[in-house]
Amino acid sequence: MSDVGATKAVRATEAPQAAKPAERRPNEWWPRVRPVVVFGLAALLCVLVGVSLRGLLREVRYEEVMLAVKQTSDWHIALAVLTTAASYLALSAYDFSALHYVHARVGRGTVFLTSFVAYALSNTIGLGPLTGGAVRTRIYTAAKLTPHQIAQVIVFNAAAFGLGIAAFGALGLLWGATQVAPLLHVPAIVLQVLSGVTLAALVAFVVLCAKRRVIGIGARLTLRLPPPGLAARQLVISALELGASAATLWILLPSDRIPLPTFMTFYAIAIGASIISHVPGGVGVFEAVMLLASGGQVTPDAMLGALLLNRGIYYVLPLVLATFMVLTYELRTGVAAPIGRAAVLLSPRLLAALALVAGAWLLVSGVTPLTEDAKQMLAALEVPLPLIEASNFLGSVAGLGFLLVARGLFHRLDAAWWAALGLSIVSAVLALPKGIALNEAALLTTLAILLVISRRQFDRPSSLFSQRLEPEWLLALGVVVVASAWVLFFAYQEVGYTNRLWWQYELDAEAPRSLRTLLGVVLTALAFSLWQLLRPQRGDMTWPSDEELERAAAIVRANPAAEGCYALTGDKHLLFSPSGKSFLMFGKQARSWISLFGPMGERSEWPDLVWRFVEMANAHGGRAAFYQVRPASLPLYLDCGLKVFKLGEHAHIELREFDLKGAKRANLRSGMNRGVREGLVFEVLPPAEVEAAMAELQAVSDAWLGAQKMREKGFSVGRFEPDYLRRYPVAVARREGRIVAFANLLVTDASEEASVDLMRYLPEAPPGTMDFLFAKVLLHLQAEGFQRFGLGMSPMAGMAKRRRAPRWQKAGRLLFQYGERFYSFRGLHSFKDKFEPVWEARYLAAPGALAPVLVLLDLATMIGSGVKGVDAK
Repeated sequence: MSDVGATKAVRATEAPQAAKPAERRPNEWWPRVRPVVVFGLAALLCVLVGVSLRGLLREVRYEEVMLAVKQTSDWHIALAVLTTAASYLALSAYDFSALHYVHARVGRGTVFLTSFVAYALSNTIGLGPLTGGAVRTRIYTAAKLTPHQIAQVIVFNAAAFGLGIAAFGALGLLWGATQVAPLLHVPAIVLQVLSGVTLAALVAFVVLCAKRRVIGIGARLTLRLPPPGLAARQLVISALELGASAATLWILLPSDRIPLPTFMTFYAIAIGASIISHVPGGVGVFEAVMLLASGGQVTPDAMLGALLLNRGIYYVLPLVLATFMVLTYELRTGVAAPIGRAAVLLSPRLLAALALVAGAWLLVSGVTPLTEDAKQMLAALEVPLPLIEASNFLGSVAGLGFLLVARGLFHRLDAAWWAALGLSIVSAVLALPKGIALNEAALLTTLAILLVISRRQFDRPSSLFSQRLEPEWLLALGVVVVASAWVLFFAYQEVGYTNRLWWQYELDAEAPRSLRTLLGVVLTALAFSLWQLLRPQRGDMTWPSDEELERAAAIVRANPAAEGCYALTGDKHLLFSPSGKSFLMFGKQARSWISLFGPMGERSEWPDLVWRFVEMANAHGGRAAFYQVRPASLPLYLDCGLKVFKLGEHAHIELREFDLKGAKRANLRSGMNRGVREGLVFEVLPPAEVEAAMAELQAVSDAWLGAQKMREKGFSVGRFEPDYLRRYPVAVARREGRIVAFANLLVTDASEEASVDLMRYLPEAPPGTMDFLFAKVLLHLQAEGFQRFGLGMSPMAGMAKRRRAPRWQKAGRLLFQYGERFYSFRGLHSFKDKFEPVWEARYLAAPGALAPVLVLLDLATMIGSGVKGVDAK
């Protein structure tokens, strides 16, 4: 099923009421204070680094840094690219070692892809166990690793990196203690002893791995140690990888660069400081430590130039390549294999990271001077000054826009994709008149191309202005803007400030141009932040976690109604009762909060759930509504002050009395007999076997959508979603062993009511295939002991024909009679009526006045997966 809504909706779950807490243990305080301690240490580190840099950068000039970048030879850049490739190749060995540790077998190509994407993302964004861990979780799950194995792989990689950086730093310190000691104001012998102790501890760890396989950690935890050969090999791999990554930066330094042993030691310290700081990608912290370490040996401008190139080569370039690899994987494979589908679903994360990089690039380029070559070319081409001014201003505002839409890209929002594509194209065009910024235009053009290739992955319909940015995101936005201001003052530190600067409009008046640009960015960011903070709250939007879906699945399995299965499609949000024994599913579009079918689970908890949902919607400026609710539950909604409006009638077949006899069943009977003659074979795949047939099912679904010229729907209508299909049996019709049609069965453990969701077939399937499949499904469910089969609702059916009928029902009756142009109201009702079903009314519970109409319009948008889907077939 589709991912619903322009935004994510409120995390409306509540944990079951906890029992009385047990007596606290003495060591329970640490988990509570640990985040505060870590944050405090990170903040202290950043402050100390900033104070230390203040004096060092006072004598550095922006022009000298850019000159150092320009003077770096192509040969050195090519060599740095090669060492970067060697580093990422060595990083893949981490995953191979981790998989060996957990006794898992994964294809070599899959491991290379997983490792490269994971490290390209985590190196740029930071928080490696979270960003890289998410990549590994998705792909290795598709490769059939268990969650426990994946967790072990992630922990192994993190531990191996920590031990590796300790070995790398100790070796560098032991090798170059005499060069490092004067810089740290510590005797060389102390450093040599410290490095020797560290190396001895690592050797002792390898010996421990040979003698013991498991060690205890505290009173409850145990750790399985790797074999000694694997531990020793991983230490070598870590040293090689860090050596290659350090060589990338070292090669970019001028010829009178720092001695390699000294450089290795400070490189290890800088990496460690970056991790401790928790700054994304260690930006600023890593550079600061390297600048401080190089004092007196490499000029600050040369080191800054090398660091800038290192960021582009070791961080941005792999991120672009990783995104390209993932997206071209989709084009090459068609996403038929589970691993292919898992890899392709990572593209929104990668594109979000690229959008952040592009936004920061645009902001910095907008507040820094033009190069002399660029000014000469602009003058030679006679580019109008107003165009230059406007391009610089709009390009920086577009950079701010990238920072804002990156969050939406991460969450696969349709509107964020369109905004990012528009910003990429516009910014790439503006890069030329604002300063002939070819590298900038190349990055933005690449981003636009990657966005076009990845279009299918951004399938969550959304309104760009409906997403609410968390305070943490707004704080990060403020940090980026402040950093841009610092870059501006650094670049123009020799320009004295006067009020006249704001009004100077000349090609050489670069400081005034940058000041105006920064002011525009600051005002735009401030206005957006105030709007975000002061507008009526509409929900802190999160989708159900895997644990919440499993809680809902347990309730659904015990529920007699098959309609509860729609809660597990992943495109609706879940509101649980305090006990966790009941829930309701809902979607959110604009101001409409729409619950599908009402509460599920423990009946005694239904009134409280309905009240809480209504109050939650009202608190966030929304209107609560309940779609397709049964007559027996109407008092729940009337008690909340809502009004009820008839939507139509729901049909179900009594399976105990079902057979294929009679004139009304002639089509089914004929279709089933013809299917047998055509060689069709019916089979029901249990959930455990659905994954093996997923590629064939996907092919059937795609062919059906193409033939019908339809797009996937959502919310209350079926959508092909592998995670959803794996949960339930799937009935298939095969011809000569090939699946030509399928239907997924919505069933529960109560075995009372069943239904089908998706029913799709190949265009070349024999005529009558779906009649064959449908009849076989009914007979199969009848044999399994199910009592009823739901045929779904017939919209606008059963409306009152009396003169004094409510206006709503009069309008519904007219729509049913004369609305065939818009929807097959009578045709659908006639088809279902042939099965001689039992009809039951279904209602919409919503506020009065125009609210029902607005709710149905928003509902149509959700079902149609966006505004464009409302008028699609």
